[in-house]
Amino acid sequence: MLPVAKLEQILSRFEYLEAQLAAGPAASEIAQISRDYADLKPVVEEINRWRDLEAGIAQAEEMLADPDMKALAEEELSLLRDELPRVEHSLRLALLPKDAADARPAILEIRPGTGGEEASLFAGDLLRMYQRFAENSGWQFQLLELSESDLGGVKEAMARIVGEGVFARMKFESGVHRVQRVPTTESGGRIHTSAATVAVLPEAEEVDIDIPAQDIRIDTMRASGAGGQHVNTTDSAVRITHLPTGIIVTSSEKSQHQNRANAMAVLRARLYDLERQARDEARAADRKTQVGSGDRSERIRTYNFPQGRLTDHRINLTLYKLDQVMQGDLGEVIDALVAEDQAARLAEATQ
Repeated sequence: MLPVAKLEQILSRFEYLEAQLAAGPAASEIAQISRDYADLKPVVEEINRWRDLEAGIAQAEEMLADPDMKALAEEELSLLRDELPRVEHSLRLALLPKDAADARPAILEIRPGTGGEEASLFAGDLLRMYQRFAENSGWQFQLLELSESDLGGVKEAMARIVGEGVFARMKFESGVHRVQRVPTTESGGRIHTSAATVAVLPEAEEVDIDIPAQDIRIDTMRASGAGGQHVNTTDSAVRITHLPTGIIVTSSEKSQHQNRANAMAVLRARLYDLERQARDEARAADRKTQVGSGDRSERIRTYNFPQGRLTDHRINLTLYKLDQVMQGDLGEVIDALVAEDQAARLAEATQ
């Protein structure tokens, strides 16, 4: 059964927010009221869709008593009752508690794992894959930090992705990504296995994470690119060390002011992620959802180039379209992960 009393509370809250917006709230309140209104609107649309369907069923049942309308009513009733489970499912999904971070921009971090230079080249391939996926999704992709290897691979990359629902979709990418292919450096044609790690963090706002000045050490240094290229002759690169945790963040763009802002944004995201993990562990204890524990040491996906195959191990999904995926066509994989996560949370909510 759907929680009718809760649905009424949501509708009342939505009407209140609508009236507040129409009356013109104070400047200090308008942003929060607008956010709350936008969050509730899709839920209210699902509630109204369900209520309209329930009303249609009740009306068709009344028409059954009229001999002239009975055949038409039976046909209408059959269609409406077939539709009801789908509408109720959509409404239950809409009622699931939202991750407060889902609407936030994301900080993407990519580093090579085992596999030497081939792992660095694969990390670079992943960076380009995510950049194309962001562009295909209409999101903004801003590279914050890029350290390249001698052969053009990636030693470390950080990017900020901004757009609608970025973290809600990108958060499933955190973990170890494994690649199986013949490296360009391999003369014997043997298939090698290497890996790269991906971390996706929700961007934190200053109000989320307070970082006292005495908790950080800021160092400036001369920035340089791979092989001595793009050497910046001024000491513009910034390294911030968070003393309580030992977290170190660097940014080496041309502007020292921008580097400091970028590094602080990444540091806030990492500290916010630590807080979120602690809350999740306290709440979930040792329970794992169907899409895995979220532990970034967990191998989540294999990219097999000789077979053109991608396998996501968390949901046992295999696709033979690796070329398209590496060009940024990640939608099918992420849609499946989102659906599995929703199914797990729905099952948990009904226990």
